Amino acid sequence: MTVIDIPGSKSVTARALFLAAAARGTTTLLKPLRSDDTEGFAEGLKALGYEVRQEPGAWHITGRPEGPARDTAEVYCRDGATTARFLPTLAAAGHGTYRFDASAQMRRRPLGPLSTALRTLGVDLRHEENEGHHPLTVTARGIKGGALTLDAGQSSQYLTALLMLGPLTAEGLAITVTDLVSEPYVEITLAMMRAFGARVTREDGPAGRTYTVEPTGYEATVYPVEPDASTSSYFFAAAALDAGRSVTVPGLGEGALQGDLAFVDVLRRMGADVSVTAEGTTVRGTGTLRGLTVNMRDISDTMPTLAALAPFADGPVRIEDVANTRVKECDRLDACAENLRRLGITVHTGPDWIEIHPGAPAGPVEIATHGDHRIVMSFAVTALRTPGISFDDPGCVRKTFPDFHHVFEAFRRAAA
Repeated sequence: MTVIDIPGSKSVTARALFLAAAARGTTTLLKPLRSDDTEGFAEGLKALGYEVRQEPGAWHITGRPEGPARDTAEVYCRDGATTARFLPTLAAAGHGTYRFDASAQMRRRPLGPLSTALRTLGVDLRHEENEGHHPLTVTARGIKGGALTLDAGQSSQYLTALLMLGPLTAEGLAITVTDLVSEPYVEITLAMMRAFGARVTREDGPAGRTYTVEPTGYEATVYPVEPDASTSSYFFAAAALDAGRSVTVPGLGEGALQGDLAFVDVLRRMGADVSVTAEGTTVRGTGTLRGLTVNMRDISDTMPTLAALAPFADGPVRIEDVANTRVKECDRLDACAENLRRLGITVHTGPDWIEIHPGAPAGPVEIATHGDHRIVMSFAVTALRTPGISFDDPGCVRKTFPDFHHVFEAFRRAAA
């Protein structure tokens, strides 16, 4: 059995940075993820005037409930969607003028529903070039609060940003959601907000689900960051690929915040042996990989992992309800189909689904990554059984796991 020390969760680290910056006192984050996305978030906080002290294994953030220390700032969000969506929302609760820009990749990703919601709350938010996209400027004067309606069918990050804003408003927020994708990520948000002292309730009604957030503010704390479940999926998939191969990820088990751990339930349905305990999760290959049809709406970040594993199943693998993967770092649904076809695999796609037929992938093939870290890490699983796979941009894994290639190669050798 191979034990893998997976870096901290990107989703948890980003939320923790927002909450720590908004809290009264100094928060310590234990084992935060150190990657391009989270470093970009931390640099963004520093640009806004927050005090962030980073040391190995722990980051210390001194919060400012009143908002950024600077009344003007320029923030570059790099490729990070959480940075690009959360930081303008955090800044809107302060007082000043703040300009946000991002990489070409992030500029293409949508922001419109969040911008509309913030404007509904009275925020002066202006997109400089393309409406609903970066760059943008926020002229902040604090937020009174109130009620709004949100369509989060494209990204749950819109809802997360507004939920985390709620305690910083004068009167609180009532957010009615008409559509929602990746709901487990919202559950992460709610659990973490409560850990920082917030009070949130939710109620289902005819118009949708309404989240009510009280104007409590936040209190600093010591917050441990659990291992990243999305990153773990590549190692779990690799273990499921071969009989007798197993991998354990400690610290990611019963009680984990991240919904993407449900990916191991998909592997169990395919035939892998899965054990989830309080201490961690273990996946062991049994020599069987069955085809299946699976709805991955709530765990869509692991869709490429399953797509890359799918050719080795004994029947077709059909992944449904993943339209939102088309507006990630790239159109992941088409990227997976493109690369699988280049490997000789029969693939069919629709607006929100992909169906992959069994086959033996054949190299040599250079995987077109589209600068997307998840495409690289997913097809590293395919490469375990396919000599000759390479990547046109292997370094884009720095977004979430800079040491991925080294760790995955060590895992491969240990399992050989």
